[in-house]
Amino acid sequence: MGTINEIAKNMESNNQPAFMENDRDKLIVRTSVIGIAANVALAAFKAFVGIITNSIAITLDAVNNISDAASSVITIIGTKLAGKDPDKKHPFGYGRIEYLTAMIIAAIVLYAGVTSLVESVKKILHPETPSYTGASLIIVAVAVVVKIILGRYVKGVGQKVDSDSLINSGEDATLDSVISASTLVAALIFMFTHVSLESWLGAIISVVIIKSGIDMMRETISRILGEGVDAELAREIRNTVLEFPAVYGVYDLVITDYGPNYYHGSLHIEIPDTCTADEIDELLRQIQMKVYEKNNVVLTAIGIYSMNTKDDLAHEIQKNVSKIVLGTEYVLQIHGFYLDEEKKTIRYDVVVSFDSPNRVETYHKTIEEVQKAYPDYKIYGALDTDFSEA
Repeated sequence: MGTINEIAKNMESNNQPAFMENDRDKLIVRTSVIGIAANVALAAFKAFVGIITNSIAITLDAVNNISDAASSVITIIGTKLAGKDPDKKHPFGYGRIEYLTAMIIAAIVLYAGVTSLVESVKKILHPETPSYTGASLIIVAVAVVVKIILGRYVKGVGQKVDSDSLINSGEDATLDSVISASTLVAALIFMFTHVSLESWLGAIISVVIIKSGIDMMRETISRILGEGVDAELAREIRNTVLEFPAVYGVYDLVITDYGPNYYHGSLHIEIPDTCTADEIDELLRQIQMKVYEKNNVVLTAIGIYSMNTKDDLAHEIQKNVSKIVLGTEYVLQIHGFYLDEEKKTIRYDVVVSFDSPNRVETYHKTIEEVQKAYPDYKIYGALDTDFSEA
């Protein structure tokens, strides 16, 4: 474990220790370089085979390899830009650039699919007879094997380091192996039956590429827009905070993604109403440090819910209010309960599911029911959202 000053410095500049981030960047770049070399070599071989055999499918496959190489170049550029230190204009860093590069790769895949579809349709309308050789088919077969290995490797690294760009490139390479295998099958069919499926196969391949590009684009846009908290990460953070004896509940967890493995967050904790300001201050600092060290998340804010410890009546009322509120359809949770007998107030937060046809109406219904049960108290119920709701 590093010193408090060292960890604080890391929290200000980056959400990961420097050596981890450098290792990640180096691994992404190295994997991308391997992808570039493999795709350029395959493109050269396939272009040669496609030209001498007059095969539109193999030629389009070669073009697709060039687009894959370009994707790897974009991944390298994006990784370098995303690694820039935070500055005054972008205090949370440049990590989200990786999502933009993933979107560009998706756009390249989509463009390649549309272009190849147009060319395939032209060949369907004006067919040309292909001419295959044993050597050309061996080259295509080797390409299938290379693409399978490359796709698994690139996607595996992408999942390991949480890089959408590498994952997209790996999926694209795996798709290419299927395309090349289909081309090989079409060639064998022509050699034995003299039935040419080249152009039709090219059209089918194009549609598959287009669908893949759309799926990649949709997933990347979703991450840029901001997705809900990962349920597993939320559970881990809650468990970390609950390790502190003074914490009786963890709620309202919000995580913001500023790039792969770069998270800022906030939450509320429930603690006894006997805690002093000094004790609370020390507790909050310890929680921030521990969550950063164990979960790699920077907690920028921690709110406080006070828990009744001096009044037995408060516990009885809390049980009854919880029963009333949780008995309302679409209510997921009630927390932050506190009763002030002197001021005659009851306050709590109620979490209403996104499945509710009207979350505000559901919330008001709970307030009305609690007010009926306790007419002598002023009810301060707040409508809350569970951002980690599955």
